Amino acid sequence: MPVPQYQISCGADVALSAATLKYVLGWKAGTSFSLELLALGFQLFGTSPTNEPVLVELCYVTFATNAPGTASTSVTPQQYTGRVTTHGTTAARDWSSAPTTVTAIREWSLHPQQARDEWIPLDSTWDTALGEGFIVRATAPNAVDCRATMAGRRC
Repeated sequence: MPVPQYQISCGADVALSAATLKYVLGWKAGTSFSLELLALGFQLFGTSPTNEPVLVELCYVTFATNAPGTASTSVTPQQYTGRVTTHGTTAARDWSSAPTTVTAIREWSLHPQQARDEWIPLDSTWDTALGEGFIVRATAPNAVDCRATMAGRRC
């Protein structure tokens, strides 16, 4: 039987303001287990081909403050493989106040009319400490909308 895996997604557009860092989508492990990230997707909805590229960053975050559901809109992780279990994680989108402590671990520059989906090779996945997680943030030179998705599993 496959190990249970889950995914989260924004479920609604997140607006990026010009030259303003925005925390788009985050996922926090429970206090008694860690979270392993398996995939990441990011979509931008720019309307002008002259818009400048958007900096998208995958970050590790302790969520010492502003954990999912605080200064953000909660989203519900959905299970897509394995025996049905309680996921025990929290997730959210569209932070109005930054969580702490955030460390960028990967970055991409995407045109505002692009999307990117990345499956992380199983021998190269990132995982968290107990009760910590991942967050995707973006900085756009022009106002555009975006959405993000993450897939992962408890470990």
